[in-house]
Amino acid sequence: MTMDASDLSKLKTRRKFNLAAGAAIVAGGLGLSAMPVLGTQPVERKATRSAGKIPLGFDNFSIRANQWKADRLIEFAKAQSVDALLFSDLDVYENHDSKYLAGLKSKLADAGILIHASTGGICPSSSRFEKKWGSAEEHLRLGIRIAKEIGSPVFRCYLGGENDRHSEGGIQKHIDKTVEVLKKVKSEAVDANVKIAVENHAGDMQAWELVGLIQAAGEDFVGATIDSGNATWTLEHPLANLEVLGPFAVSSGIRDSTVWETEKGCRVAWNAVGEGQVDWKSYTAKFAEVCPGVPFQLEIISGFNKAFDYKQNDFWKIYPEAKARDFEQFLELARAGKEIPKAKAGNAEYQINELVRSIRYCKQELGLGLK
Repeated sequence: MTMDASDLSKLKTRRKFNLAAGAAIVAGGLGLSAMPVLGTQPVERKATRSAGKIPLGFDNFSIRANQWKADRLIEFAKAQSVDALLFSDLDVYENHDSKYLAGLKSKLADAGILIHASTGGICPSSSRFEKKWGSAEEHLRLGIRIAKEIGSPVFRCYLGGENDRHSEGGIQKHIDKTVEVLKKVKSEAVDANVKIAVENHAGDMQAWELVGLIQAAGEDFVGATIDSGNATWTLEHPLANLEVLGPFAVSSGIRDSTVWETEKGCRVAWNAVGEGQVDWKSYTAKFAEVCPGVPFQLEIISGFNKAFDYKQNDFWKIYPEAKARDFEQFLELARAGKEIPKAKAGNAEYQINELVRSIRYCKQELGLGLK
């Protein structure tokens, strides 16, 4: 599949699902809480905005080492004065009873926080699929119900990861299986008014591949969770990824990236926003244009790096339809990047500091957020 400028223009007109109403609800919510969190204070934003009114939030996977449940995460979000929150998994809840979920919905509304519900892999042929929540269809039906009952307009999930590109049949086999599963739960998603938001995740799909999945399943009930960091794990420049995937996005997972060349190819590290190579003023300007109403959800995963040995002959077997133009844009990052040291990625305090710095940068330097 190839896309030219006219194709991209057409993509921008295909959005059938808009979160602007949710953003308006957030805008009318309460102000920040006075509660400090581990010594941090809410970050005030500058008066000027560079990218319009983009709701700012975070994915609780950013601070996963704390193992906080939903109520604690809501308090943290209030303390940071953010507009949105993504519950990354189904274990974040004390239980899945309707009465409990209704209580969370009320707390979120009182705090003026837009919620996005989420889970992990839903492709039964993927190496990442787990049967903890039953079959893929049962898993999705549970997630759709939870999303509806806590007031989330989306249910984020993913196919798998890079290993699925190495399997027999390549990534397309898993894309086909995911489409099959999604179609089986269409009626439940439509009836609940919940859009399933499939993420470009951990090296599984490039932007154009995920667009193909969404179109095959049905744009009326499936959209994208655009992940700027995962774009670099499929050798994509985050801005190029946004250009293709952004028109389909209904949720997001945002972090910075640093890429540097090595003897065999390159290494990729993820960073707090503003501390890597992404031109965030350009990114947020485009994000505001092609993802109206979609919250800018920070998913900070830093402290390590991953090798991509693209100079090795067998590397490209998992990218049989790779496009030279796309790779050249990614190489611009690798040629300009400098190696950065590893850190204590699993440390709870480290994760909070990375997230808080990212929130501060987004508010103060990019003018993001409604509060």
